[in-house]
Amino acid sequence: MNPSFNWNERQVLVVLPHPDDEAFGFSGTLIRYLSYGIPVAHVCATLGEMGRNMGKPPTANRETLPLIRRRELYESLLRMGVTQLYLLGQHDKMLEFEDPERLAAQVRQIIEEVRPSVLFTFYPGLGVHQDHDALAWAVVRAVSTLEENLRPRLLCRAVKENAEEVLGPPDIVHDVGDLLSHKLAVIRAHHTQVFQMFPQFEEQADDPNSDLCRWFSRESFWEYRLK
Repeated sequence: MNPSFNWNERQVLVVLPHPDDEAFGFSGTLIRYLSYGIPVAHVCATLGEMGRNMGKPPTANRETLPLIRRRELYESLLRMGVTQLYLLGQHDKMLEFEDPERLAAQVRQIIEEVRPSVLFTFYPGLGVHQDHDALAWAVVRAVSTLEENLRPRLLCRAVKENAEEVLGPPDIVHDVGDLLSHKLAVIRAHHTQVFQMFPQFEEQADDPNSDLCRWFSRESFWEYRLK
């Protein structure tokens, strides 16, 4: 466990664009916070309605997918123990075309209500997906407009493969290997999106040297420092 983590946070806020974003790169850390009795609030900007996966055999179509993905998000948060959820009602794969001031205002309103001491999101410009980056920039914009004593610490996940070349080593690497089975249960909640990974879960989850354990047993974050 990296000593840079503060396990005495007052309140954690997570701001992400899609159902399932929380499961892959953040859930082990959130489970840990919750186990310490630290409340976690979650913001999901879209319902992932443009996702390509429909389950196998298909359990969704383009019309029903957002409803199903919302239920999967509820299940994912339930498995973690998160009880506070905000849905922004934005359109999947369209966040980059939203008015950035309006999007930032939505985020700021939630920050002011929740008053987090730490906020998790993707690293602006290094999120790979256009929605990841657009929402991350909105978070930065929202936090920058707050009075300095009200600004949460920003911890960001960088997805691009060359992130360490750009940013240097992560500020925090959280070992969640002891929470792997719990984390996999959270990921499994997003059945329509990850059904193809289930055989890999079964084959590799008990092997500490497997690719799956290496991928999911560590969660890395960079602190975004406002200029």
